[in-house]
Amino acid sequence: MTNASSLREALSIPPDPPFEMDLPPGWSRREPDDDTLRDMLAELRQRAMRHQRPDLYAHLKPALEASFEDMRGAGVFAFFSPADPDPGTLWLPTSISASIRRAEPGETLDALVRTLVRQYGAQPLLDDRRTLWFEREETRRAADGSIVAHSRVYLTPMPGSRRRRALQLVAGFGRDPQTPADDPALERLRGLLDACVSTVRWYPAGAAS
Repeated sequence: MTNASSLREALSIPPDPPFEMDLPPGWSRREPDDDTLRDMLAELRQRAMRHQRPDLYAHLKPALEASFEDMRGAGVFAFFSPADPDPGTLWLPTSISASIRRAEPGETLDALVRTLVRQYGAQPLLDDRRTLWFEREETRRAADGSIVAHSRVYLTPMPGSRRRRALQLVAGFGRDPQTPADDPALERLRGLLDACVSTVRWYPAGAAS
């Protein structure tokens, strides 16, 4: 057996059910694989050359490659971001990544939920107790100063997992340290992210989403 799906079959572990959710105009779901990275680098280079900014491509290429490495290292299997060059695309300085949180063998995720509530103030999303959200922030150094990086995290149990596995969706965005955390623009962004995640819907394992 050479891949995760083959191992799951050998151990008679049912596959995780597929899911989908409503996205802003022009957004799409992609995988953090080599093909996607190659396509995104090509798109980035075309835009940079169109604006006669090869320096911009040289600056952003390593950052994009590093973001893919980070996603792979974090177990991200899909991400959602603006992709369509159509004028109607809603370009936002954020994306949403999807991964799976798993409980320890023989345990459930209940202990994790209690910890998230206690340490991060996790609470139900839009009063739906099936999905929890919380937000973390940290100040990071940047080339021209510093930036406050926010991670808005959502957890919802996977159907049939008996609370042993949960879908984790993480949206990242940043702000200038002088910009308040509750800035109206950031609050609108949070509201949009919450609305998208609230539409998550599941399909039977093996079905196409």
